[in-house]
Amino acid sequence: MSTEQKSQKDEGSYSSKVINIVFISLLLDLLGFTLILPLLPSILDHYGQTEDTVYQSLQGIVDWFREAVGIPMEKKYNSVLFGGLIGSLFSLLQFLSSPLTGAASDRHGRRPLLILTTLGLTASYAVWAASRSFSMFLLFRVIGGVCKGNVSLCTAIVADLPCPKARNRGMAMIGIAFSLGFTVGPLMGAYFAINSKGDMFYQAPALLALAFSVADLLFIWLLLPETLAKDHKVSSGFQDSGDLLSPLALFHFSAVTRVEDPPSKERMQKLKVLGLVYFTYLFLFSGLEFTLSFLTHQRFQFTSMQQGKMFFFIGVIMASIQGGYARRIQPGHHIKAIRMAIIALIPAFILIGLAWNLKMLYLGLALYSFAAAIVVPCLSTLVSDHGSANQKGTVMGILRSLGALARALGPIVASSVYWIAGAEICFILSSAAFVIPLTLLNTARRLKEE
Repeated sequence: MSTEQKSQKDEGSYSSKVINIVFISLLLDLLGFTLILPLLPSILDHYGQTEDTVYQSLQGIVDWFREAVGIPMEKKYNSVLFGGLIGSLFSLLQFLSSPLTGAASDRHGRRPLLILTTLGLTASYAVWAASRSFSMFLLFRVIGGVCKGNVSLCTAIVADLPCPKARNRGMAMIGIAFSLGFTVGPLMGAYFAINSKGDMFYQAPALLALAFSVADLLFIWLLLPETLAKDHKVSSGFQDSGDLLSPLALFHFSAVTRVEDPPSKERMQKLKVLGLVYFTYLFLFSGLEFTLSFLTHQRFQFTSMQQGKMFFFIGVIMASIQGGYARRIQPGHHIKAIRMAIIALIPAFILIGLAWNLKMLYLGLALYSFAAAIVVPCLSTLVSDHGSANQKGTVMGILRSLGALARALGPIVASSVYWIAGAEICFILSSAAFVIPLTLLNTARRLKEE
């Protein structure tokens, strides 16, 4: 065996080891994170009966929005809106913290920052387990929102890998971890809550989330190597904080240009376009994802169990696509794959919006799941190719931040259109709006050709 072949074999072995560690770590993280999802309506109902002043203040915001867009005063819809408000707060905190976490990892390394953020998440779950008031519960979500840097750090770790094929496989494995986490986690949360007695029904899932986070922390501490080479670490302090906090600067990826040898104008232009594709896609996608709960309850009278089965169906398809097709996409074919997936979303949301029976609904959901399995992992792979070796954390942190901003704003706009114009108009208009990320994607492809 030649020296070059041996080097390639060692490189491949190292990449596989890192990808497997990242996958297990992120799966543990997401299992803990998703345990709360099926419990949120019950938790909010529980605190609604306690006359907590913080809860009543937030309920006032929900009531104002509900009256403004004409949403019926129904318990189910109130729970969805209140959960959406807390979700938007979580996403806004992610929007603020992700670029800072990414930039810090470029200076101090991926491993220390991942340990620090996981420690923060562990503390947040401990607060949840000990909470007896809505104020404590909200504190748990705030700490979690600030510390939830694991995803952007994991993508930065994968971006550090030397081989493009390994990076593509790593991003797909991150997608599989998401699909499995969002499929299995809610089922576990519901099971432990059902088997708990009294008003503290959420304590067993909270303790399980704490156990997952502690296991994740130990796993990272014992097994994760540092993937950012010492000679690639940024020696100076943070870039101008405005570059990491200003929405305009984030959309322009300004922090990436604050180096002695910045990327070319053509490379920066393509990076900006890919960031816009990511934002517009997630803005539209998260909005329609949020209104699914309204539509299935209003049109098909779905119970919580039927909602759970629906999301289980989506998760299984996503994991199958990511494990089979997405991780085998060859370098250079990602834009084509993203384009195909976004085009599939147009009929998917039309079918869902116009569905008059379950067969039509689930056909739309199957197309929806196919697209959801492909777009984000492929866009992450494309973006990970940008920036120097000591900027991968900043680049992936900014991308994650743009996604969080989209997830904070998308549900507000989509639910407003849903209740003002109706389900059919909302889904048809939104599906037509996917032309915007498609057009931007074509611009990115032309920049590549030039």
